[in-house]
Amino acid sequence: MAIKIGITGGIGSGKSVVSRLLGIMGISVYISDIEAKRITQTDPVIRRGLCDLVGQDMFQGGELNRPLLASYMFGHPDRVQKVNAIIHPQVKEDFRQWAARLESEQLVGMESAILVEAGFKNEVDFLVMVYAPLEVRVRRAVKRDCSSRELVMKRIEAQMSDEVKRGHADFVIVNDDETPLIPQVLKLISLLSKNNHYLCSAKK
Repeated sequence: MAIKIGITGGIGSGKSVVSRLLGIMGISVYISDIEAKRITQTDPVIRRGLCDLVGQDMFQGGELNRPLLASYMFGHPDRVQKVNAIIHPQVKEDFRQWAARLESEQLVGMESAILVEAGFKNEVDFLVMVYAPLEVRVRRAVKRDCSSRELVMKRIEAQMSDEVKRGHADFVIVNDDETPLIPQVLKLISLLSKNNHYLCSAKK
């Protein structure tokens, strides 16, 4: 049975870079953001739930009306929770099916910025937080998204703090553009490989 690694971190932390490194090293990683978009577009339970919540205009020509969904949620945390309550259970189930197909692998991963907040922590055996200093995160996000510092800071402030995330983590990878990443990822893989039997037993 594969050990499931949860990979999380705030905006601009570089969790996607860590996921790509794991992929290069032969470890399959489920990118929840990409898969959630796919599932939201295709899953009948989600389509029905969103239409009941927002209205029949939620899907036009078979396509998700993303601007309408974004405007519905903007500035309304309670609405965000309702939308997530429709989408997240289906993403969890999709991840379970994906992981089951790879059960012969030693390690698999799940990347999610909101892994803890979405309740995905119970789906993984070992939680990895990718950490970067605030200013590094802001600089990366501004450049990547062609955004302003103010907008990036608002997004960061809306997320779970690094301190709280760190409290949930079993392992922290520092991605500050100074500390080498590859040795840290190799250390993670070595740690999990050595504790494979222990972790499997703990989850049963």
